[in-house]
Amino acid sequence: MLTKYIREAMNQAKYEILSDDGAFYGEILGFEGVYANSSTLEECREELEEVLEEWILFRVSKNLPLPTAGGIELAIKDVA
Repeated sequence: MLTKYIREAMNQAKYEILSDDGAFYGEILGFEGVYANSSTLEECREELEEVLEEWILFRVSKNLPLPTAGGIELAIKDVA
């Protein structure tokens, strides 16, 4: 489920080439603070995925909600 969630979130990513230095910038709308900047598109995608993974782990550790990605909702449940 987590892999599919990450894949769906990455499918929502938007990329652009920055005019000042030609670097690639990527972000995932709805995932506040998840962005990356790199010299190639592939490096930008890889960095964005790493940032997303760390962001998910941080939010889970703080018991913060996660946005829905591609219809997938990750919910933190209490375990007995």
